[in-house]
Amino acid sequence: MQGTVMQSIQQVASVTFRYPIFFTRDLFASENPLLGEVIAAGRDTGVPSKAIFVVDHGLLEQNHGLLDSIEAYARLHSTSFNLVCPPLVVEGGEQVKNDPANVASVHRGIHEFGIDRHAYVVAVGGGAVIDMVGYAAATAHRGVRLIRVPTTVLSQNDSGVGVKNSVNAFGKKNFLGTFAPPYAVINDFTFLTTLSDRDWRSGISEAIKVALLKDSDFFTFIEEHAHELNARDMTAMEWLVYRCAQLHLEHISTSGDPFEFGSSRPLDFGHWAAHKLEQLTNYSLRHGEAVAIGIALDSTYAHLLDLLPEDHWRRILHVITAVALPVYVPELSRDLAERVDSRSVLSGLNEFREHLGGQLTIMLLERIGQGVEVHEMDEDLISKSITLLKDFQANDREANIHGGVAWPRTSAAVPLPSAS
Repeated sequence: MQGTVMQSIQQVASVTFRYPIFFTRDLFASENPLLGEVIAAGRDTGVPSKAIFVVDHGLLEQNHGLLDSIEAYARLHSTSFNLVCPPLVVEGGEQVKNDPANVASVHRGIHEFGIDRHAYVVAVGGGAVIDMVGYAAATAHRGVRLIRVPTTVLSQNDSGVGVKNSVNAFGKKNFLGTFAPPYAVINDFTFLTTLSDRDWRSGISEAIKVALLKDSDFFTFIEEHAHELNARDMTAMEWLVYRCAQLHLEHISTSGDPFEFGSSRPLDFGHWAAHKLEQLTNYSLRHGEAVAIGIALDSTYAHLLDLLPEDHWRRILHVITAVALPVYVPELSRDLAERVDSRSVLSGLNEFREHLGGQLTIMLLERIGQGVEVHEMDEDLISKSITLLKDFQANDREANIHGGVAWPRTSAAVPLPSAS
């Protein structure tokens, strides 16, 4: 009726999420009670909880007895949980997020074996498998309990401890996903000892990222222990994983926007280019390697913008290369003149904005340990930054071939182009 004032009801609901992160060794050893205790703590009755395990196939190559160990552990802890079927094995790596059949297989297991909202899905694997299984668990029964057992440096210090789950679709990374905190996360350091050198190093990039944003002392630790980290020193790596996970969780709990309703996501520093590079390399580039390049690109851009001091910029590139991570791949230079072409890394800027929505928001650095957000990027300056990184990597490789030290802090081996 004309003139009628329609009333409204405004609803405000606050929900508190709480989940523990455990650090251990040999999780499935008979003498380690942790997993059984974690599941038993959430039991509503005296009846053992149902559980289904999903395991990354890539783990089995270096952990031949893993499936037998899981089944033996379940038998030993049968008063805490009931393993309803043999562990479901899925392919590892980013490809697991590209094929919808993998999500369907987890959904089918949840359905066929009666995994309800008081039962458990236990995901054991790298970040991509954790992402995929988390998405499947979050979308079955509107969410079943998920225990993450991340097994790579990158998943233990970053992706596995957060609140995101996702798969890829329409050629875009993480197009389908949820914000759904896990029931618990258990980091087993023993799995790190079985990683390839490439996967060991790859995860260090996320620690560099969070140190650059949150903690200059942590960056100095990485800088001073780069040799040990590169040489697979477990003491240094365990501290790196712990501190990185701690800073990641502090951001989630204190940022005021844990589910990213706004246009800002500081922990995605370096990721607009990283996500695009993964796609451009057909995911042959590890996520951590792509993040290292993205960090190098945005740090170089910030320096050419007269935002980041030169000595800070040089320290950043030195640390990245000191742990044997790349700062450039040829795909970074592809089709830069065709900026809307999906084959150009520059198209990643718009894809990054679309993924979150709203205003483009990119995190840059003012100094090590202090970031600043910008809402536009000069594509010509990005191109200059890419050229500089290409030259740097060529000079860095030449220095290593001849036994030189790659870019010490005071080096001026590569002249800087003008920012104008």
